[in-house]
Amino acid sequence: MDSWDHFRTLLAVLDEGSLSGAARTLGLTQPTVGRHIEALEARIGAPLFTRSAGGLAPTETALGLRPHAETMAAAAEALVRTASGEAEALRGVVRLTAAEVVGVEVLPPMLAGFHEAHPDITIELALSNRQEDLLRREADIAVRMVRPTQAALLAKRVGAVPLKLYAHRRYLAAHGTPRSLTQAGVAAIGFDRDTQMMQALAERQIHLSRDLFALRTDNDLAQLAALRAGFGVGACQAQIARRDPDLVPVLEDAFRYELEVWVAMHEDLKSSRRMRAMFDWLVAGLTEYVRS
Repeated sequence: MDSWDHFRTLLAVLDEGSLSGAARTLGLTQPTVGRHIEALEARIGAPLFTRSAGGLAPTETALGLRPHAETMAAAAEALVRTASGEAEALRGVVRLTAAEVVGVEVLPPMLAGFHEAHPDITIELALSNRQEDLLRREADIAVRMVRPTQAALLAKRVGAVPLKLYAHRRYLAAHGTPRSLTQAGVAAIGFDRDTQMMQALAERQIHLSRDLFALRTDNDLAQLAALRAGFGVGACQAQIARRDPDLVPVLEDAFRYELEVWVAMHEDLKSSRRMRAMFDWLVAGLTEYVRS
């Protein structure tokens, strides 16, 4: 087994595309990064990168090693987080993951309150619409808008939030109130490649074609920003839209959808006081949010 540092270097070179970029990311010298890659290549007996005009191009061997190195990285991070605070202490690190909109629009007041109550606990917040793998310890606690399906998780459903269609008052003043999303001239805001969301809507008998959207993006924050800017008609959590008096609900009879809200963590973490403190705090805060 080569040093973990060698595999960490491999990931950095894969991400940065060059030895110099990996060296900057890792805080190492370029010759050190080069020696790590050479040591791995000698151990494996195959080249990991080839030089190209754009930098270093990974070989099939390097690409095949990537998921295993990422698993090692996740395990190493979990090891550091576990070692950073004793199970019985209300100090250390809690890594929290949530969807982009939830992390930006919903969680900040809750996390501010948690920090006031537990100032010795450091919060790491990873925002992604990808479902972080709690079993591989990519995160300690997750706020999810779908029911967790993995076993060995402690999961709590706190309720559901309605997702409705809205338009800004400026858009409605300029274009009138739409009678349907398929009406000529309606600028709909929607998804680009997120087939998972499309399938979820279809299961509720809400069939939306990608060709319908005048603006396509899988970034929920970009959709929300476009809605607030008056681009057109888009979906938004009712609790978030209610904060902005310029967002007006439209087509309420044509579109009805609810997002379940769950808080989940690996069941092995429930004995950790800081993990349980964050878990319970989020359940209480999100329950109040859902009921608002």
